[in-house]
Amino acid sequence: MARLRKAVLPVAGLGTRVLPATKSIPKEMLPVFDRPAIQYVVDEALEAGVEHIVFVTGRNKGAIEDYFDRAYELEDTLKMKGKTDVLNALDRELPSPGSMSFVRQQAPLGLGHAIWCARDVIGDEPFAVLLPDVLVQATPSCLAQMMAAYEKTSGNIIAVERVPEEAVSNFGVIAPAGPEGDLMKMTGMVEKPKREEAPSNLAITGRYILQPEIFALLASQATGAGGEIQLTDAMARLMKVQPFHALRYDGRSYDCGNKVGYLEASLAYALRDPEFGAQARATAAALLQDWPEKPAG
Repeated sequence: MARLRKAVLPVAGLGTRVLPATKSIPKEMLPVFDRPAIQYVVDEALEAGVEHIVFVTGRNKGAIEDYFDRAYELEDTLKMKGKTDVLNALDRELPSPGSMSFVRQQAPLGLGHAIWCARDVIGDEPFAVLLPDVLVQATPSCLAQMMAAYEKTSGNIIAVERVPEEAVSNFGVIAPAGPEGDLMKMTGMVEKPKREEAPSNLAITGRYILQPEIFALLASQATGAGGEIQLTDAMARLMKVQPFHALRYDGRSYDCGNKVGYLEASLAYALRDPEFGAQARATAAALLQDWPEKPAG
């Protein structure tokens, strides 16, 4: 079993569901409490032992690359003002030199195409995929739990979480091969099924561990839903020749790709902050107490 060292983060999307905030700022750089959303995803990958992260970017995404680089003017200003604590905190979050790559997806051809764009950097190795729209609060991290499962099963792993049955039509869900447990073999995936046709209520979270053979399938993958090259279509083909397992991880996900999900994530991370959590809770409670049931106007 090859060791998993690399992760792909597809960040080329336009963020249309959270406009106008993303008109000039990449959606991945929108702050969730005290840091950009993308920082939480990168931290999750690093905690799991990932050594190299491949960002698949598009136009107007330069702010992401700049964020993970040194900001010499800011550092000099902090140094002159004696703000060493802030300076040291920024320094601790800098990635190791050479530990990140940025490749361009020139056209919005789908998630599968975005992953395929990382093929030369990944090479012939297993790799993780973390969708940056989804933040996951978990201890250990969601990907760390997946890595532990990967050491037991090898093959391909998809993170899932249980959702209410009335909500399954909003998600992609998996078809388990047998009795459901925390780690289960799977026979298929269904995208946004009708409630009565859903094979389970285990929703795909946006975290994957995949074998490199997926790249050859993506290269020949026909367009699917929305006229795009879909990762799920290629995974369904790979499932015919390689084992797939679903891991019901211990944690909670937040979809930052829509406005209410983004708000929920911001509040959740504020409440769990070790320094400001209590103050955030008191602030939220006070707002709810004072806010009218029907906003004025």
